[in-house]
Amino acid sequence: MRAREIAGYSIGDTGINFYFMASLTFALYFYTEVFGISAAVAASVLLVARVVDAVTDPLMGRIADLTRTRWGKFRPYLLFGPIPLGLVTVAMFSTPDLSPSGKIAWAYATYIGFSIAYTVVTIPYSALTATLTDDHAMRTRLSTVRMLCAMSGGLLVSILLPTLSNAFGSPQLGYPLVMGGFGVLATGLIWLSFAGTEERIGAGEPPPSLRHSLAALGRNPPLIVAIVMFTLGMFGFTIRQTVAPYYFKYNLGREDLLGLYFAATMPAMLLGLLFVPRLAARFGKAGGMAIGAGLTALSAFGLYATPYDRLDLVFVWSVIGALGGAPIAVLGWAMIPDTVEYAQWKTGARAEGAVYSTASFFQKLGKALGGAGAGVALSVAGFVAHQTQTPESLWTILALLTLAPAAIMGGVAIAACFYRLDAETHARIVSELKQRRQTP
Repeated sequence: MRAREIAGYSIGDTGINFYFMASLTFALYFYTEVFGISAAVAASVLLVARVVDAVTDPLMGRIADLTRTRWGKFRPYLLFGPIPLGLVTVAMFSTPDLSPSGKIAWAYATYIGFSIAYTVVTIPYSALTATLTDDHAMRTRLSTVRMLCAMSGGLLVSILLPTLSNAFGSPQLGYPLVMGGFGVLATGLIWLSFAGTEERIGAGEPPPSLRHSLAALGRNPPLIVAIVMFTLGMFGFTIRQTVAPYYFKYNLGREDLLGLYFAATMPAMLLGLLFVPRLAARFGKAGGMAIGAGLTALSAFGLYATPYDRLDLVFVWSVIGALGGAPIAVLGWAMIPDTVEYAQWKTGARAEGAVYSTASFFQKLGKALGGAGAGVALSVAGFVAHQTQTPESLWTILALLTLAPAAIMGGVAIAACFYRLDAETHARIVSELKQRRQTP
């Protein structure tokens, strides 16, 4: 792959992560602190909408696998999907003057709409990776650059959304205006991905039958292991991101430092991404994820033991955790396309959409459980917005930020021990597939 195409593909994830990080980090906070619904109700909104989001992934994957146009089967959705996604995101972060029941209905409708529109864009975008190159190491480099762009987008929205949303007189006005601006930028960046890529690997392959698509999932142990790591990684990350605003506002009493927190942790993760290809080359993709999980768990325990008045240590441990998160963010995406060839080798059919949509389904399930679980835990602990919190609520916030992700990272490390699709095995599979195509 040429550098221009790598950049063209990756830049789209900058725009996608405007939406991803805004919904992941600020949705629960927006609902409880700005829109004025309870933590329990907000948790139910996140759970239902994100489950709907996850359930629609396999459907979207099947639709994409069957799509055949002059632009390919995945790229058309990058052309036509971004505008509806931007519009529904603005609606999701709007605060119409409604009754309490009307607010709940609005939250459900707009978040579910956002989830469906997000799926229409992101499933084809992710599956596009497998059509750009079949080189094992190149996919790691491609995923690394993609995550650099993704984290850059996440950094921008994490810093600017809470800051700029208060610059318009009220967050009720600021949130939709700021997200509208991000939506315009995201649309342009995703269109650049459409224009800068070409579907090559698997081009001309017949659409997989439903039987072959199911076989690509059921006869694919590497995919199952990768999904376990992928899902657990997202589960832990979602909990941390969701709870961080509460930790700074209520535990530390320094809501003003939230932007600085993201300004410190996101660049740290970006820095960590630069070392991921070398880490994967030395220890393998699964080994790299296990190392990242261990470092993340260590930082979580360190943060748990840090007194609230030691802000310097709060930031040190947070930065270490961000470094540990880098290989988890990259290498899951680098594993998934390798399992596409594994499934093709086993079944004879290429089903990128089925593989990616299934991985995305479980990743989003982790996101749903992480966001909703945090909301339920806060509600059970007696959390009430805009009030001095009880010791139980403060401990729950701290535990969600630290102990829960640490335990989840242990699961990632254990799952990594069962991944067997290394670089040598993948190269042999790709070689055999090329021989099959050349044999009349």
